[in-house]
Amino acid sequence: MRRFLVAGNWKMNTDRAGGTALATAVAAADPGPKTDVLVCPPFPYLIPVGEALQGSGVRLGAQDVWYEPSGAFTGEVSVAMLRDTGCSHVVLGHSERRHILGETDETICRKVQAAIAGHLTVILCVGELLEEREAGQTEAVLNRQLAGGLEGISEQDAADLVIAYEPVWAIGTGVTASPDQAETAHAHIRNWLADRYNAAFSDRIRILYGGSVKPDNAQTLMQQSNVDGALVGGASLKADSFLAIVDAARSLAAAE
Repeated sequence: MRRFLVAGNWKMNTDRAGGTALATAVAAADPGPKTDVLVCPPFPYLIPVGEALQGSGVRLGAQDVWYEPSGAFTGEVSVAMLRDTGCSHVVLGHSERRHILGETDETICRKVQAAIAGHLTVILCVGELLEEREAGQTEAVLNRQLAGGLEGISEQDAADLVIAYEPVWAIGTGVTASPDQAETAHAHIRNWLADRYNAAFSDRIRILYGGSVKPDNAQTLMQQSNVDGALVGGASLKADSFLAIVDAARSLAAAE
């Protein structure tokens, strides 16, 4: 059985005091034995947030990484640097990096390869624009992003891979994919993984939903058979709302 994962992507939000307080509150909660919890603060706060999480089961993740190990790459952060701060996970290919900052599938793949080689668990984000969904191109977009992001990645390399389906039209808009829309996309991703690798591999890979996840819709989304948790944006910035989503996952896990 796949374990639920609830990950908070703080994006470019919080300050040191607020982030540490938020992490302390998340660390104090009990997600139960079948649910994993992750928080991804901005780079400057990885160390204090990591210190606030010490002794808890909550993992620390980063929002991006560069693919070179060191060198003249002003403003970038390496895999080794993230490991040195205590990170176990990294989010790659988020739609805001694709569509605002211009990242290509090729660049994302190089980051995926570097992160895996450096023993970080990758959360690879994929998802379509509104115009792509309206044109019936959702599956083609997902296929392209998955193939591009996982080019050259073997089954062994991808053993700890997590996929996050984040329809771009639902991120930060207050509009959430319906449970049926989420399940259809997640099932397609799982089938793609089975075709690319094998059914056993596909069955154990966790696929998260992201896009305006809130306490009032999280349980319905995570009830879908191919939805294994959530990548939470705005609702992860307040302990009460984030922990309500964690609690929804815990309740579903306990019922299985």
